[in-house]
Amino acid sequence: MVLCNRNVQACVVWRRYCYVKGLLPPQTSLRSLNMSKDSQMRAAINQKLIEMGERERLKELLRAKLVECGWKDQLKAHCKDVIREKGLEHVTVEDLVTEVTPKGRALVPDSVKKELLQRIRAFLAQHATL
Repeated sequence: MVLCNRNVQACVVWRRYCYVKGLLPPQTSLRSLNMSKDSQMRAAINQKLIEMGERERLKELLRAKLVECGWKDQLKAHCKDVIREKGLEHVTVEDLVTEVTPKGRALVPDSVKKELLQRIRAFLAQHATL
């Protein structure tokens, strides 16, 4: 497993070899191996962001941008609407999160998403030893 954490490509090659040789369960597909590769790559990137302290800096940037563009106020108003609709006694925190999350994601401006993506790409370009 250490191999998988250090070298994602080697791990993918090994899994494909195991798939071709019939060493993986029959229900395993090449598509699931590719999805596994994506999730491993995301995990490796996330780990690098955490190790270097960049994840916290990105979170702070995101918070500031969301407040700046009015997202926080819009989402707060939406929460109030949902609570009014359903009644305070009938809404749990889980219900509110389930109801509000899709709208919250949709309300994030494209410019904020693009800026975060650019920052992540720049970070990865700078630290290309993933």
